[in-house]
Amino acid sequence: MKKVPLTINLVTLYAIVFLVAILVALPFNIIYTLFLLAPLPVLFLVYVVLKNGQPSAHNFDERFYDDWDYERNGKEEMDADL
Repeated sequence: MKKVPLTINLVTLYAIVFLVAILVALPFNIIYTLFLLAPLPVLFLVYVVLKNGQPSAHNFDERFYDDWDYERNGKEEMDADL
C-alpha cells in the first residue's frame, strides 16, 4: 500500500516540474518532451491506484462523497427535480 502515496507524490512532482519548466522558459525541446511523456506517469498512476488502492466500505446509496461523513437521506432525488 506504500506504493500509492509514493506514486501520487512522484506524478505530482512531474506535473510541477513541467509547469515550472514552462514558467522559467526552458528550451522548447525540453518542454515538448515533458509534454509528450506526460501521459505515461498519469497512466502509471491510474494503474497503481486501481491495482493497490483500497475500495470504499460504502456504496453510492449510503454516501455520495466518501471523504465526507454525510449519510444520504434519500431526499436528494427530489431536490434534483426542482
